[in-house]
Amino acid sequence: MTTVNNTDLSTGLVHRKGRWIDGWNPEDESQWEGPGRAIARRNLVVSVFAEFFGFMMLGVWSIVVPNLGDAGFDYTSDQLYWLIALPGLTGAAMRILYTFMVPVFGGRNWTVISSLLLLIPAAGLAWAVSDPSTPFAVMLLIASLAGFGGGNFASSMVNISFFYPQREKGKALGINAAGGNLGTGIVQLVVPLIITSGAGIALERAGLIFIPAAILSALAALLLMNNLSNAASDLRSYALAVHNHHTWVISFLYIGTFGSFLGFSLTFPTLMKAMHPDVPIAVAFLGAATGALMRPFGGALADRLGGTRVTMASYLAMGVGVVGLVLTLDDAGFGLFLGLFLLLFGAAGIGNGSVYRMIPIAFQIGVRDVEGRARGHRAAAGCIGIAGAVGALGSFFVPRTFAELGITGGLWAFAAVYAVMLVVAWGVYARPGTDTHAARV
Repeated sequence: MTTVNNTDLSTGLVHRKGRWIDGWNPEDESQWEGPGRAIARRNLVVSVFAEFFGFMMLGVWSIVVPNLGDAGFDYTSDQLYWLIALPGLTGAAMRILYTFMVPVFGGRNWTVISSLLLLIPAAGLAWAVSDPSTPFAVMLLIASLAGFGGGNFASSMVNISFFYPQREKGKALGINAAGGNLGTGIVQLVVPLIITSGAGIALERAGLIFIPAAILSALAALLLMNNLSNAASDLRSYALAVHNHHTWVISFLYIGTFGSFLGFSLTFPTLMKAMHPDVPIAVAFLGAATGALMRPFGGALADRLGGTRVTMASYLAMGVGVVGLVLTLDDAGFGLFLGLFLLLFGAAGIGNGSVYRMIPIAFQIGVRDVEGRARGHRAAAGCIGIAGAVGALGSFFVPRTFAELGITGGLWAFAAVYAVMLVVAWGVYARPGTDTHAARV
């Protein structure tokens, strides 16, 4: 390989100070099969690592809240659900903001910054829970800062999308999303063990463990990731998406899948402790882990059967799960309780993958010219960002629904919502005789 001033003359790649790369084009076969694939894979691995910790931060209050009573805090059920819900709300807002940060700072640089930003909610959590006299308003503020972790998902997905060619982008983004989503489950497995090791309960450790994790994540990004000079935020894609009805239909459907995954992940430990207080709370990690692991299968099934069909099946399965919980809530043992929740989580995970598969096809319906296809691709890219932010609102609505309606009332409400979403998916995309049905959206 001939290089001049860090320029690979055979592929056109230029490596500059600060780990910047000029001339990146993964669609160029010689570049991709040369150094490109290895560079992209390395950035993906570190991206998953950083996003994993982001999702852990987003989910840490889900495991802190059920333990606040044992640590001396005296909060009402409504207050506890507010502490669970706020990280999801701010996380949804951060997703919109973080989407534009990669083109401004560079993917590697922003991963360093966003990793270090996790030090703020981590230190705040450690301080706040160490004293039961901490005002509730302060607890709410610190809990909301955990939403920084939710923003990491958006910037990570945007960044990795620039590294991979179109034919491999779906797989790469699926790995990136699933790897990050696992953080929500792992935090529910690890934190209970850490805060209860030794005598009594030490809730402040739930925040302290993130300090070395955030620093390690930032160092990994600093030393191993790259910035791409041609990564640009396409504001026009968002404008096109906003004015296309598919964006809002798909965003609505995504609340039912991704919103359910996040919302139930954050709420499950509290629900489990209320219904089965004798079961170790760390068992709750199985829910989020199941949903995260099933996401890639949802995309694969959608490739074979069509995204709408798989999405409708996921709503049906989630409906069966919540209705089954309602009917057995008072009498069922923990095994059935857990099994029905795992059905709910698994179906939501599958739906996450299948809804995303619907996007590129929906935006090509009725397009017959090259310019129209290009416009459809740009609108689809904007829809991905918007749908991700809207879908994440479920992490706020789920706990607040339980707070307002109680466990049984909340489950009936979700059953009704899934029924409506199933009908909408069928009416817009799967109804025989329509262009969307013919295209197998």
